[in-house]
Amino acid sequence: MTELRPGPGPDSGGSEDAVAAAAAAPPAPKKRRLAAGERYVPPPRKLSSGVSFGAVHFAETSYYFEGGLRKVRPYYFDFRTYCKGRWVGRSLAHVFSTEFRAQPLACYRAAARAGRLRLNEQPVHDLDTVLKNNDFLRNTVHRHEPPVTAQPVQILVEDDEVVVVDKPSSLPVHPCGRFRHNTVIFILGKEHNLTELHTIHRLDRMTSGVLMFAKTAEVSKRIDEQVRQRQLEKEYVCRVVGEFPENEVVCEEPILVVSYKVGVCRVDPKGKSCKTIFQRLSYNGKTSVVKCLPHTGRTHQIRVHLQYLGYPIVNDPIYNMKAWGPERGKGGKIDKTDEELLKALVEEHRSKQSLDVLGISEEDLNLNAENKECGNSSDCMESVQVDPINGNSCPAEDTKDPEKGEIPTCLQNSDTNLETLEKNKETSSCENWDGLVGEKGSEEKDPLCVECKITRRDPSPKELVMYLHALRYKGAEFEYCSKMPEWAMEDWEE
Repeated sequence: MTELRPGPGPDSGGSEDAVAAAAAAPPAPKKRRLAAGERYVPPPRKLSSGVSFGAVHFAETSYYFEGGLRKVRPYYFDFRTYCKGRWVGRSLAHVFSTEFRAQPLACYRAAARAGRLRLNEQPVHDLDTVLKNNDFLRNTVHRHEPPVTAQPVQILVEDDEVVVVDKPSSLPVHPCGRFRHNTVIFILGKEHNLTELHTIHRLDRMTSGVLMFAKTAEVSKRIDEQVRQRQLEKEYVCRVVGEFPENEVVCEEPILVVSYKVGVCRVDPKGKSCKTIFQRLSYNGKTSVVKCLPHTGRTHQIRVHLQYLGYPIVNDPIYNMKAWGPERGKGGKIDKTDEELLKALVEEHRSKQSLDVLGISEEDLNLNAENKECGNSSDCMESVQVDPINGNSCPAEDTKDPEKGEIPTCLQNSDTNLETLEKNKETSSCENWDGLVGEKGSEEKDPLCVECKITRRDPSPKELVMYLHALRYKGAEFEYCSKMPEWAMEDWEE
């Protein structure tokens, strides 16, 4: 008797290999039966470890220009995070009231009533819901970004391998803290259609100059290897207070990060080793133009070393402030605890209504619990997804350490997690808001947004410029330079 075998079905493609593979595949995990009243938590989704921004992200909002500033129209945005281990077994109300105290619990209840808080993609109706492992939270906020200079991002070189730009002062390189669209990465994507760029090195938000991106991972790895082999040369120029010595000056004082949130460092024996070589280029009777050659890439290295030497950058909004004392930190003399120093710096900028120059807002500040609380209502999910101490820090002069050829962990975490911060596709941007002057800034106010109720003084374009410029970036196979800034000319006077 002939044995009958089933022939290939319409979905099998006639492939016995496919059938065999299907038979060998592990069985799908069985869904556990829930107890009465138990809440189901879906398994975590696999997220990409890379950072990639595209058309959907760029379309979240648009720019407008006013008073020499580039501004971003407020927009709706989703901050997302998985439940932290320490939250398991706690209610949402407890988590919000203990870890996100910048806003009263009533604000979060209002957000829940408006459908802006979601747990595992379901609207949260009760903040007494107890969190479980793998719970996925989404918080929709009305996001405001600080203004930056209206100066364009000038492309110096573009070929098949790299994009080199002249970055204006006040612009972060990539999304961090309160900045997203007002960053070099987003401006290049939105205005020059340059996407999928790999950051080779970074500049501090207030530092201008040569900034290089790789177009492929292979090019990025090749240049990273040059970093590890110490084959890269970086040259900066700055204008400092007083008459800098004519002879070459070498500073090798170790640097310690005091606060990632406010972005403050100081010389300290417990800090990381570093080295900067300085050479005076000119002196106009009041200030000096100095060439800076950093041999390491510590946070704010050039600025901190110049402060220590007693020649701070003329308009440095951190290291040339009265908060450091009568000597402005010269020789490491501060006579304040770190907490006292941070408070003094914040108060000095608050009195000048210039907190935006630091990249922070009033709501970002809670110096007594810096590592536990988020800054403002729009940081609710961000500060738990990106470590709170990094939430408002933007990268330093060049955060790839030549000694290790890597980016500091805090910045890697910020970059990695930014991939998971997506726009709510179902929520459109605001329109016809009356809080901004001029037709281009006309948008609708959001009734739950704290920022919409606050009137802030815009910084002047002059306040957004610091006299530190990355003039040259040189590797084994390339050398890129920008023009000398106007303030660095020998006969320049303010």
